[in-house]
Amino acid sequence: MKNTTSTSLFISILLLLLFSSSAQKNQDSEIFAASRTLRQEEEHAREVHCSRERSSAAWKIIEQYLMPFVEKERYEISSKCRLHPDNDLFRDQERHKIHLDINEWQCGYCKKGFRAEKFLDQHFDNRHYNLLNVSGSKCLADLCGALHCDAVMNTQSSKKKCNPAATARNHHLCEGLANSCFPTNQGPSARRLNELFLHQFCHSHTCSGKQKPFSRGGQKQVHVFYLAISILTLMLLPIFYVILYLHQREMRTGTQELRRIQKVGQKKKPS
Repeated sequence: MKNTTSTSLFISILLLLLFSSSAQKNQDSEIFAASRTLRQEEEHAREVHCSRERSSAAWKIIEQYLMPFVEKERYEISSKCRLHPDNDLFRDQERHKIHLDINEWQCGYCKKGFRAEKFLDQHFDNRHYNLLNVSGSKCLADLCGALHCDAVMNTQSSKKKCNPAATARNHHLCEGLANSCFPTNQGPSARRLNELFLHQFCHSHTCSGKQKPFSRGGQKQVHVFYLAISILTLMLLPIFYVILYLHQREMRTGTQELRRIQKVGQKKKPS
């Protein structure tokens, strides 16, 4: 009886040790797989040599200072043009940014929430890098020199001396964009847009400083201050009319009371 009990106890201990060893191996495998995935994500993120911030600035410039005129002309930009949305490496990810509130952003792919846009950008880089079309797309940030991204991002010091060689390169790149995106032999709309692009972006690439970029203007942006004032006015306007109504009613009541007192006083006078 004692031998049977000892044997059962030995088998139980052996099975427990085997189970613990198997569980530890599985846990180690999961940790290794997770670390390997994270390492691959970090390596891939480093492989993408394109600034998301400058690409975003370039797209905002295109959207504000070029696309309103393109839409007005009803002109369709060719996919071969580097300004086409399909040639923006981050365009699909930017479309999947959901701005819910001032400090509330959401990933359109996995619905995860973030307190700021920069954290959402980091999430895209770490978790959704596989959705970047690295082979077919180009880096829009490479066009920042031609599109004056520094002027919009306020990264260029006004005291910095003009570099004639860099200015010439940006001017050449700018003219190349104008001619490839809006060929003058493609009709009146293309010719007008070609001329506009030169005035809007290219002619200001000079060290003289006589002409500023975006000279033709762009899409009008509603300033946050004026928007807040408008909302506040709409909220206070009903309160103002209520106060005015109460004041007028009080004035009418006071006038009627005064007339009643005067009539009573006239009746009490001796004849």
